[in-house]
Amino acid sequence: MDEVEEFEELRPLLFSIAYRILGSVGEAEDAVQETWLRYDGSATRPTSAKAFLATTVTRISIDVLRSARVRREEYVGPWFPEPLLSDPYQDPARTVELADSVSMAALLLLERLSPLERAVFVLREVFAFGFDEIAATVGRSEAACRQLLVRARRHMEAGRPRFAADRRERRELATRFFDALEEGDVGGLRELLTADVRLVGDGGGKTPQLARAIVGAEKVARLLGTVFPWLFRIDVSCEPHEVNGQPGAIFRDRDGGVLSIMALDVLDGRIQAIRSVANPDKLDHLGPVADAWSVDREVKRARREGS
Repeated sequence: MDEVEEFEELRPLLFSIAYRILGSVGEAEDAVQETWLRYDGSATRPTSAKAFLATTVTRISIDVLRSARVRREEYVGPWFPEPLLSDPYQDPARTVELADSVSMAALLLLERLSPLERAVFVLREVFAFGFDEIAATVGRSEAACRQLLVRARRHMEAGRPRFAADRRERRELATRFFDALEEGDVGGLRELLTADVRLVGDGGGKTPQLARAIVGAEKVARLLGTVFPWLFRIDVSCEPHEVNGQPGAIFRDRDGGVLSIMALDVLDGRIQAIRSVANPDKLDHLGPVADAWSVDREVKRARREGS
């Protein structure tokens, strides 16, 4: 294969590494593009294209993450990763690790780690790189990388998400949830939620969004059952779709613009967390973005006229 073919074959892996380190689709794509530029501009062809490219994209991602941390500290409201609808990298031998590591819950846990810990954890636990490869990638000794992994595991184990193993069960639960959402069935919604369910939204201060997390089945069911039927009345549509490896949906305005993404965490047959991403900066990779403020005004007008 020539350089272009080698790179394109490895692009899914490179993106998947970068996305798990950065939690951003746009930044991951930029890291992959910068990796190509360095590969293409290299005076000599590396012995292993995979090793060279994985090392390069990881180092770029670590540098980007260090600067991104400052921006995230100044972020308005809760910060969630940019939603990923499908992971381009697939490995039948690591299906579970890949799916769990890309969930919103797992990516939020990864935010607790230092950039180096995060990179080591991703390369070892998710993609099964050897410690010799990881050491060369991050510029630390193998012993140091093992210590970084121990610390990373400790942080991750403290809050590691536990999801239902049966994907069909999760899909069926999600179908019931979104049906009840559309019908405004508060009782039906309540039955599908854990007692301590959390509803949290990421609008980045750029869209109408929850000011704080809503906790508890009764409060969450009533809020959802009150708000969403009005959205559907003004032709907002709900498109069930896997989001970050978990059941979820894309909400669109009547013109097809993306209004928000909702992701569900399912545990023991109930929904334990509902995360909504409405910040338009985190949705534009999915296509045209809806004007959330215009939708909000239309909902308020419809409620006034319907009361």
